[in-house]
Amino acid sequence: MNEYKNIAAPFSIGKVKIKNRLLMAPMDTGFGNLPNGIFTSAGIEYFVRRAQGGFGLLFSGGTNVDGPVDGTPCILDDPRQFVLAGKNINERLRAYGCKMFMQLTMNIGRNAGMKSPSPLPALRNPSVTVPELTAAEIHTKVEEMAQAAKLVREAGYAGIDIHALHWGHLLDSFALAFMNHRQDEYGGSLENRLRLCREIAEAIKKACGRDFPVTMRIALKSYMKDFDKASFTGEEEVGRTLEEAIAIAKLLESYGYDALSTDVGTLDAFYHAMPPSYIPMGSSLDLAAEVKKAVKIPILCGSRFADPDLIEQALAEGRVDAAVVGRQAIADPDFANKVLTGHPENVRTCIGCNQGCIWGYFTRGRVSCAVNPEVGREGQNLIAPALEKKNVAVVGGGLSGMEAARIAALRGHKVTLYEKSSALGGNLIAAGAHDFKREVAQLNEYFKQQMRLLPIDVKMNTEASAKAVSELKADAVILAVGSVPIMPASIPGIDLPKTLSSIEACLNSKPVGNSVVVVGGGLVGCELAYGYAKEGKEVTIVEALEDILLVNDVPEMNKIMLQDAFEHYGTRVLTQTRLQEITPEGAVVLKADGSRENIPADTVVMAIGYRPLPSMAEQLAGCGAAVYEIGDGNRVGNVLTCIQDAYEVAAHL
Repeated sequence: MNEYKNIAAPFSIGKVKIKNRLLMAPMDTGFGNLPNGIFTSAGIEYFVRRAQGGFGLLFSGGTNVDGPVDGTPCILDDPRQFVLAGKNINERLRAYGCKMFMQLTMNIGRNAGMKSPSPLPALRNPSVTVPELTAAEIHTKVEEMAQAAKLVREAGYAGIDIHALHWGHLLDSFALAFMNHRQDEYGGSLENRLRLCREIAEAIKKACGRDFPVTMRIALKSYMKDFDKASFTGEEEVGRTLEEAIAIAKLLESYGYDALSTDVGTLDAFYHAMPPSYIPMGSSLDLAAEVKKAVKIPILCGSRFADPDLIEQALAEGRVDAAVVGRQAIADPDFANKVLTGHPENVRTCIGCNQGCIWGYFTRGRVSCAVNPEVGREGQNLIAPALEKKNVAVVGGGLSGMEAARIAALRGHKVTLYEKSSALGGNLIAAGAHDFKREVAQLNEYFKQQMRLLPIDVKMNTEASAKAVSELKADAVILAVGSVPIMPASIPGIDLPKTLSSIEACLNSKPVGNSVVVVGGGLVGCELAYGYAKEGKEVTIVEALEDILLVNDVPEMNKIMLQDAFEHYGTRVLTQTRLQEITPEGAVVLKADGSRENIPADTVVMAIGYRPLPSMAEQLAGCGAAVYEIGDGNRVGNVLTCIQDAYEVAAHL
């Protein structure tokens, strides 16, 4: 059993004692609180569930305080209800020894309809100019912050987190010389650009007392080349450098901030701010460690920092004081308890896909999770013991099949799972083969362990037949047969040894040469191309559509990082181009203008999609069991859709 003594050790932010070093990061949910900051019942259950899971401190998502200037709802709209809701949630958190800091925000800045320190191009919409805040409006914001802080303290919160010197939000825009061109006392020198941060700290301390802790969320490096343009390597920085971050940290400490919650990036460099799995775990740790050398207040390190062993080592070496865990806390609310009890192997791993969490928030208005279908439904107890215990057959030991078997077994059903191969995981095995998809492989290990721990009769190397399933006398049959790569027989040369399916390519089933043509610019094809480019191979992507990464619901930050990576590595991308033939010399393609090109290639990888395997549903007609088709057998999708389908069916058997 692993021991995590340093993670388990308590520490203090100001005079507030935190029971351990695992903190839940501030993240908006879309369902957790109303625009005026009052927690909904779903939001209360969501946060209480993480307290039950062992986290020492929770940060709320950003809560607006500046209605008069921005014309938006804020916590001052209904002070009484805000305080009552706060007391409600804090009383419940107290039972678990968990504290909560309310994150207060002035606004997100540089968005159309908002205001900035200087006239600036709107984010993703440079034809619109965001107007400048007046000094009087700045003063109003500070006054509103102080009034809001008093309500936060009255509501029972343990402290306040200021949002934020990160992501290019309002305070970040003030602090960045690249964005702040003011000529008054809020522009010019670094001290002037931080004047608003100083005034906020002073106002809150005056309103709430010196002992009421105030922290600041701060990006230690911007990773910006320009507005709406990230720096892939961190070079050509126009925003914040580490050297400036150290200077800022010293000033913030002198202003009275009690801790700094660190990350990196801006919305202009979104894949650094919300790193997908392509960015290594703990990538900002070295920056945070340098800042810690310069200040005495605690440094709380975030930004894809959820590996228990890495956290424990960093704490043991005194490099940082705590880990601020975001998406992993969504994926597994019991993350802290599983680590603190020495069982990290039981963690349901966040795969860094961004699809349900941040992308769900942006595109669907609420956070979900690819691997945790209970997000936002924590109080509904959907996997309570079934009133009627059933005999359930699950056909297929891939992701959907294992999730369905897991949920059905947890509800008390008798479950038999059939897997025709010698390994559980299905396409998850290939999906987790790259070094930058390590968390997908860990997720597969989690599910395999669940199959061992739960009362599930797993029949390996057993191809289920309609006869066998009927003889089982199942009350319900869940078909999770999965999918296989599309390999069009009509393409000449498809059978050449140099041609690989996407599964074969992921698993390195055949040697791959130095020049590679990847046919298909969806997520699978682009991730394969990225892997080959990192290895130094000469890569060409061939895509029939007008751009790559148009198929599937690919989060913006993942898409932009892959595009920037292809630019960095010199990967050739041919769009509106179709594969005509595979030859011993390479790949013949047809372009939109009607011209043909023979691209020299040692290896051609086909990544044009998947098709479902044949269904047994018709054969099972009349067997006396309810039959459900889930996962890729129902609709070829991704981790999120496969788990959602499985959970939905199994939770309602």
